[in-house]
Amino acid sequence: MTAPRGGRAQGHRGDRGHALHAEWTKLRTLPSTAWLLLALIATTVLVGAAVTGSVDTSHCDTPAGCAEDTPKLALSGVQVGQVVAVVLGVLAIGGEYATGTIGATLTAVPRRLRVLLAKAVVVGAVVAAAGTAGVLASLATARTILPRGGFTPAHGYPPLSLTDGPTARAAFGTVLYLVLVALLSLGAGAALRDSAGAITAVLALLWIAPVITRFVGDPDWRDRLEKYAPMSAGLAIRSTRALDRLPIGPWAGLGVFAAYTAVVLVIGGVLFTARDI
Repeated sequence: MTAPRGGRAQGHRGDRGHALHAEWTKLRTLPSTAWLLLALIATTVLVGAAVTGSVDTSHCDTPAGCAEDTPKLALSGVQVGQVVAVVLGVLAIGGEYATGTIGATLTAVPRRLRVLLAKAVVVGAVVAAAGTAGVLASLATARTILPRGGFTPAHGYPPLSLTDGPTARAAFGTVLYLVLVALLSLGAGAALRDSAGAITAVLALLWIAPVITRFVGDPDWRDRLEKYAPMSAGLAIRSTRALDRLPIGPWAGLGVFAAYTAVVLVIGGVLFTARDI
């Protein structure tokens, strides 16, 4: 007898719900998850505060002449915080390969793309929550530090606030960037099945281009690298001043990084479904 269409639809929704619940349970019950999320918040805030506190207006002819991008300064810590997002994204699947529990996961949910999608949703959600906390705390911390360095309203630097459109865009985009980093890392973990190898590969993808850029003398090639290298393009979302002088615009840069993430996730999904385990 053929099952009613409604019954099949409810079954599919039930399978999706089961997969999401299973992945959420696994992630939240791992002791490392809470520590990693706290580390993401702490490194983002502390590094951002250190960078913000190290800059002042004394080196400029006039305080207003510094033209410092204060929201970008406040969000400097994301360059370190993203390392934690990489580790979390990779371990969401690489940890199961390391312990051998991936077999039990696939027995419970045989549809492999559903497993990967559930992992992506859960990882994206927890990184979005931690990233939001880290970004908001970074802006709040920088708001108290910046005036000590001469970045005051009298000198043309209004207090950091989410009511300011460019600052809100930088904050929201930075959270999206961290989520994309975690999802790219999840795709790399699915493709390589080795946590150490996947973490190394993702960090190399993020950091090699900025290192190479420092040694490129040709300004045109330097601009191309900054425009299309994943981290340089993605972190353009933090910029709020002199956008016309950037190699790539904030949203366009985040779009480039999203494309890298999509490619790695697709490769990871294809390999994950094609293998026996």
